[in-house]
Amino acid sequence: MPLNFNVGVLGHIDSGKTSLARALSTTASTAAFDKNPQSRERGITLDLGFSSFAVPVPQHLGASGCHTLQFTLVDCPGHASLIRTIIGGAQIIDLMMLVIDVTKGMQTQSAECLVIGEIACQKMVVVLNKTDLLAEGKRQATIEKMTKKMQRTLENTKFCGSPIISVAAKPGGPEAPETCAAQGISELIELLKSQTYLPTRDPSGPFLMAVDHCFSIKGQGTVMTGTILSGSVSLGDNVEIPALKVTRKVKTMQMFHKPVSSAMQGDRLGLCVTQFDPKLLERGLVCTPESLSTIHAAVISVKKIPYFRGSLHTKAKFHITVGHETVMGKVMFFGPSPDNFDKEPQENCFDFEKEYLYQEEYLCSDSKSSEDKENKQMGERQIPKQQWALLEFEKPVTCPKPCLVIGSKLDTDIHANTCRLAFHGLLMEGLEDKNYTETFLPKLKMYKLKHKEGQVERISDDYSVIGRSLFKKETNIHIFVGLKVKLSTGEDGIIEGSFGQSGKFKIRIPNGLHPSTKQLLTPSSKKKSKGKGDSTASVAREDDGKVDSEPVLISLCFKRYVFDPQKKMIQS
Repeated sequence: MPLNFNVGVLGHIDSGKTSLARALSTTASTAAFDKNPQSRERGITLDLGFSSFAVPVPQHLGASGCHTLQFTLVDCPGHASLIRTIIGGAQIIDLMMLVIDVTKGMQTQSAECLVIGEIACQKMVVVLNKTDLLAEGKRQATIEKMTKKMQRTLENTKFCGSPIISVAAKPGGPEAPETCAAQGISELIELLKSQTYLPTRDPSGPFLMAVDHCFSIKGQGTVMTGTILSGSVSLGDNVEIPALKVTRKVKTMQMFHKPVSSAMQGDRLGLCVTQFDPKLLERGLVCTPESLSTIHAAVISVKKIPYFRGSLHTKAKFHITVGHETVMGKVMFFGPSPDNFDKEPQENCFDFEKEYLYQEEYLCSDSKSSEDKENKQMGERQIPKQQWALLEFEKPVTCPKPCLVIGSKLDTDIHANTCRLAFHGLLMEGLEDKNYTETFLPKLKMYKLKHKEGQVERISDDYSVIGRSLFKKETNIHIFVGLKVKLSTGEDGIIEGSFGQSGKFKIRIPNGLHPSTKQLLTPSSKKKSKGKGDSTASVAREDDGKVDSEPVLISLCFKRYVFDPQKKMIQS
């Protein structure tokens, strides 16, 4: 069995990715080189294309026990509206080949491909294509200039120092005769060989395959071709097509036209079943029966993509790519309680016992909310080491757990020079119950911190005061009875009940008022003489017991859980 190594071919539309895959490949799979008639007509790739070539196993991979190294090329579409297809493809690649048109340099989708590579891939090779279009006298200088430019672009990414090579995959362009040999391909193959490593392949766990093509063979059955994302499969196994809730038995299997009896994670496979209409499945997932869940909402750990301009706001809608599906969804951001801001991120589990703080937006150093402006006065605001998001999908999605999640604004003008990928994360909890708002969300201890401020109107006696301006006239004060408040003079108090009809209330001070507070709240005696010019300067005025001196403020702080049906107020 050959060792399979998946290379993603990504880049801007018309950078020559398909020509490069064709120049490299010896074996085209059924899904290779724009099988889509629409693609052929327009000369652009609309779907993931797969093809391969094999070389002897390089020395540094000797420990693999295989004699042949098979490169499977995943040709990803460059057209902007097809980014969801690229995101699907990015999850199955071991190495990314970023194809750049040497005459144009980095373009919008090349940058987006770089972003996806940073999220989903560990290694990259940059291929400067179309060198045949450069004037011969200036060719070398232009290639060197573009190489330096690309090195600068990669400096602040995880691909800093990645190798850069120049080729001409289709000299003379698409119309040129096939006799025009590609240039630089043998050097590229040597480079790819040097960049290979033994990918982590795990045959354990449920089988999951991303299907990119489905067709029937007369007298044999229906063949589904795809790449195995996890687990393994053998002849005679039952597999499920979860989107259709259909289970079928594996009749025969092939890897690049060679029959096999089993295949595992990372392998490229054609899998034949009987009594299944290929028209029902063009792209999708095939898995061990009942191993995938269909979810209506999800909790993910989340990170903002730094190239995305603007803030990420709670309640905003995004195109959310989960596994191989893209749906519209609404997002709600939350973080740890302030005392847990410095805790190291937990990527593999979500703890429902902990409390989480609701956020109006994703917190990062460049957010510019009104809350932020307040914080400017209070010094730099802290940013937690980990943040999460609750995603609510407009229609249910079927996906494995854990899986990569990417949020995008795909409705942004594709000609605008801006990154449409907004955030990425890992699915931590999928909510399968349709009524998750009643059954599940109340378990999520996400709270808002509420802060109300009023002021003392007057003293009632040494152990109580009357307050105002904390509640509206129509507020039911009874639900606040028993809550603790703090006076700006330092005393702790408890709300005892309403006072009169106008939203005033009584506060009991268990330890009594400080003498200085009583002095501040006691009206001074009437001034001896009015009209002598000193009345305007008077600090206090006696008028039916009301105080006009420096006000004593009342502060009420409490937590309210976002998903608590009773809307209870909690104080620590």
